[in-house]
Amino acid sequence: MDRRSCTGRARQTHRMDESRRVYSTADGDLRKPPGPTKARRTAPSTPNDGIVRVSRETSGRRGKTVTVVRGVPVRELDEVASDLKRQCGSGGSAKDGVVEIQGDHRPKVVARLESRGYRVKLAGG
Repeated sequence: MDRRSCTGRARQTHRMDESRRVYSTADGDLRKPPGPTKARRTAPSTPNDGIVRVSRETSGRRGKTVTVVRGVPVRELDEVASDLKRQCGSGGSAKDGVVEIQGDHRPKVVARLESRGYRVKLAGG
């Protein structure tokens, strides 16, 4: 049964059992078939050789320079990050086994880590 609107066109009547969900805030667009997703580009893995590597990165940060420390044991990560942020007088974070300090503080970071007994290498340019 179709109903006529004031324009004379037939108005479709939808029943709830014929509709389906097309978008979810958790899963995104549900109309696309589930398939292989693009893998997020991750930082290169650090070899587990006991050496802490300190480098400087700007990519993916809108040109902001960040000092990156990789190779710190996970159980000491938060303590080392807090100490380095305090030593450099700068902000930063510790996540996914990496310490990030805002700004280029490589000389300070290397000196502090060596004084704490870590073997440190400057990585990258």
